[in-house]
Amino acid sequence: MSVLVIGADEINPIRAVLSDLGADEVLHWDARKKSSVNRKIIPQNTECVVMLTSFLNHNTMKLFKSQAKKRNIPVVCAKRSVSCVYSEYCKVFGLNKEYDCDECQKSF
Repeated sequence: MSVLVIGADEINPIRAVLSDLGADEVLHWDARKKSSVNRKIIPQNTECVVMLTSFLNHNTMKLFKSQAKKRNIPVVCAKRSVSCVYSEYCKVFGLNKEYDCDECQKSF
């Protein structure tokens, strides 16, 4: 599965969790510059969009959510914490996995 993560500067712990959940490819856009975001289109091979809401303005979220909806791509909205991304991803995809914070701290 190819996942696009939008927001934040550094996503290595989130990338690891998404890989554990089955993502083969994780593309990251930091969305720091407003002008660069407005020209971007979700890549064709994207199967899921993860928006890190703590780092995005409303217009940016609305733009990419609209693009994803037109193409029936699931959207996961979460804060930047690993546990929040994991939890929201599991909700969107109907996974019943338990998240063990102690294990998370050991591996990251």
